[in-house]
Amino acid sequence: MKWAELTAEQLAAMDRATPVILSLGAVEQHGPILPVETDNLIGRMLLDAVDERIGERILILPQISVCCSGHHMDFAGSLSVRHETLLEYISDIIESVIQNGYKTIIFFNSHGGNLAIGQVVLEKLGERHPDCRLFFFTWWNVVHEELREVQESGLGGVGHACEFETSLIAHFAPEYVDGKKMPKTQVVQTYDWAATDLLNAPHGTFYRNMMYLSGGTGVLGSPEYASADKGRRIADLVVGKLVAMIGDILEGTPS
Repeated sequence: MKWAELTAEQLAAMDRATPVILSLGAVEQHGPILPVETDNLIGRMLLDAVDERIGERILILPQISVCCSGHHMDFAGSLSVRHETLLEYISDIIESVIQNGYKTIIFFNSHGGNLAIGQVVLEKLGERHPDCRLFFFTWWNVVHEELREVQESGLGGVGHACEFETSLIAHFAPEYVDGKKMPKTQVVQTYDWAATDLLNAPHGTFYRNMMYLSGGTGVLGSPEYASADKGRRIADLVVGKLVAMIGDILEGTPS
């Protein structure tokens, strides 16, 4: 169920044990092939599919669409807020959710730039509300191992406007994919131990903005391996795992 589509009377009658889900996205450049709305579209479409399957058991809040995209600001169209701003904004929203009586909150993330501040949000709110259960899910992490079987590109092929993101948009909203401008693999690596992508953590972190990482293209990865069928496979994996994980949460605290 969508929080914003219900009346106050309907929300007042809701079971307060219902998990409340907050989607975190981004508005930022995705090279010449995908819209700046890409991360938001992916987050919303995946949650819409979850809603179709178990909507009577969850409440989905309005998405926060502009988040932390400072590393994309060299490119036109990108929007961003400071980490401190996002921390306070998310915290205020969740405080009002808790004031409404809900104690199980799931953050669902579709943007890599939200990972660090998302963990801070989780820890700060968790410490402040020990009686609540707070979870943070990122779509590619919930099916990390399964996605290795889907990936056709090599290390660095799944990063930004890449094999995975382009496939998901080709599946969910093919009218937004500009195949005529499809670039080949774009990966700028430095130290071997700093090499990373969505499925591979580095041994050490080395900050580089997207202009540097993408060689100025705005694309990090291998979009030429994308397809709508692959996007369907990815979406099915993510949605299936989310439904299962939410089912675990609904069953109660693990022993």
